[in-house]
Amino acid sequence: MGAPTLRFERTFSLHGHRYVAGCDEVGRGALAGPVSVGIVVIDLSVVRSLKGVRDSKLLSPSNREILAPKIARWAVASAVGHASAAEIDDVGLIAALRRAGTRAWRTAAETVRPDAVLLDGNHDWLSPAYQSSLFEEELVKSEPGCDSPVFTRIKADMHCTSVAAASVLAKVERDAMMEDLAGPYPHFQWDANKGYATQSHRTAIAAHGASEYHRKTWRLVAETTAERSTVNISGQRG
Repeated sequence: MGAPTLRFERTFSLHGHRYVAGCDEVGRGALAGPVSVGIVVIDLSVVRSLKGVRDSKLLSPSNREILAPKIARWAVASAVGHASAAEIDDVGLIAALRRAGTRAWRTAAETVRPDAVLLDGNHDWLSPAYQSSLFEEELVKSEPGCDSPVFTRIKADMHCTSVAAASVLAKVERDAMMEDLAGPYPHFQWDANKGYATQSHRTAIAAHGASEYHRKTWRLVAETTAERSTVNISGQRG
C-alpha cells in the first residue's frame, strides 16, 4: 500500500472548506491505560505533503518520535485528548472516546476552528451524543463538543495524511504515558506492551490483580477451560 496523501482532504476545498482536521484514536483495544484521540488541523490553502507519515501502527517507535514534532510544526493546530480507564469503566468505550476527542477538539479549536473533521472508521463517535446520560450532558456543557461536520472514511489512517498524522501524535503521547506508569507497576510490563492484551500482561494481572489503571469492566484474564465450557450454543453463559 502506498503512502497516504492529501488527495481526499483537498476535495473539501470544493465545498468551501479551508481548515480540515484529521482525527484518529489509539488504545481502543488495550486492557490498561486511556483511550487517546489525536487531532491535526491543516490549512488546505497552503498545506504541502509531509514525508514519512504513515498510520502509527506501520511506523517504528523511533520514527514516530521523529515525526511527532514535524507534524506539530506542519499543522496549523494539533492536540491529543485522553479518557482514563476509570472513565471507560464508568461510561463505556464509545462515550470515553467522545470525551477524549472533545478534549483534543477544544485544545485545537483554541487556535483554529476546523470547517470539517475527517474521522477514521465508519462511525461518528466524536460528535456530541444528544441522548446521553445526565452525567454526559453535564460533561458536554462543561466541555463543548465538536460542532463542525464530521465525515467518516474507512481506512482513512492508511490513505489520508492528516488522519495518519493524528494517529502518530496520539500514539506517541499515549505510549509515553504508559512508559511513565510502568515504573510503579513493573510486573505489567507496560513499557513494552503499552497496556495491550499480551499473554504476559494477562498472566501478570492474574497473579497480581488489576491496578487502578486497568479497565475493570473488561475481561482482563483469559477464560479457563471450565469457563469456556459454560458457554452454550447461543453464545450465552449458562
